[in-house]
Amino acid sequence: VIKCKAAVAWEAGKPLSIEEVEVAPPKAHEVRIKIVATAVCHTDAYTLSGADPEGCFPVILGHEGAGIVESVGEGVTKVKKGDTVIPLYIPQCGECKFCKNPKTNLCQKIRITQGKGVMPDGTSRFTCKGKQIYHFMGTSTFSEYTVVADISVAKIDAAAPLDKVCLLGCGISTGYGAAVNTAKVEPGSTCAVFGLGGVGLAVIMGCKIAGASRIIGIDINKDKYAKAKEFGATECISPQDSKKPIQEVLVEMTDGGVVYSFECIGSVGVMRAALEACHKGWGVSVIVGVAAAGQEISTRPFQLVTGRTWKGTAFGGWKSVDNVPKLVTEYMSKKIKVDEFVTHTLPFDKINEAFELMHSGK
Repeated sequence: VIKCKAAVAWEAGKPLSIEEVEVAPPKAHEVRIKIVATAVCHTDAYTLSGADPEGCFPVILGHEGAGIVESVGEGVTKVKKGDTVIPLYIPQCGECKFCKNPKTNLCQKIRITQGKGVMPDGTSRFTCKGKQIYHFMGTSTFSEYTVVADISVAKIDAAAPLDKVCLLGCGISTGYGAAVNTAKVEPGSTCAVFGLGGVGLAVIMGCKIAGASRIIGIDINKDKYAKAKEFGATECISPQDSKKPIQEVLVEMTDGGVVYSFECIGSVGVMRAALEACHKGWGVSVIVGVAAAGQEISTRPFQLVTGRTWKGTAFGGWKSVDNVPKLVTEYMSKKIKVDEFVTHTLPFDKINEAFELMHSGK
């Protein structure tokens, strides 16, 4: 058993608490990882808020991490002690019907136990003050050591800077893949990206790499426009600058609508606007943001009858074990940006400040 520091969420709506936790050794087909760096994501904040119907407490949150394999359980063959890895919240077992189907990346092998906050055998590897602590998204990267299933880990280039590539565990991969895998943006096309946070910037990067000729960034926070343009946005607009609905503004700006739109906020109202900003006949809108539990999307069916397509994406459509190492290689060869997404680097005990910075849009 390893004793180490972790940020524990004892209950919903309360700040994280830095505690000493005990991390049990990995069982069969499990891997224990020394986490070197982790990022914070709105998904962690959503669960911490208490709005997540799958949220269990007390829990160790975090799902964008990178580290070094400390030990492996029986039967683990893909990684060994000392390997550099990224934990994966969407695993890839290679055996279920989802993994065998090229149309999806949503491996279901451990979905049920992962959603309940436990390892595949139904138990937890974390204890603190004599209490069992739940796992989160199969990763729990807000701990100096964590245990994950062997299908939830990608071995990456040992030379990669872990304080940067941890972001490929969720946000950057999700946005980039939404553009290149889910939408399959074509050269010369016009795109609109709603929400210019980390995921939105990654979508812009993907649209640019795919050869889009016009990329319109949409956000009410104008402080984000300069960064969006650095990533490839050709122009940025705020929905608050017009009396007309934003979809009407975009349709007028683009001679009938954009070819591809992306919703990167998690607002069902914005999801509708993003669809309705698409061009009749061939427009495609991709939902990337995760809306709160119980919310529903709406539009007039005529929007779809007249040739628009509504799609969604999880982790950018990447089959994780196969593609995360390739994304790291693309970063190392400067094909994709990662460093530019990092605005602040903090010590672990300042993790609550990191959430405050995220919520304030900084």
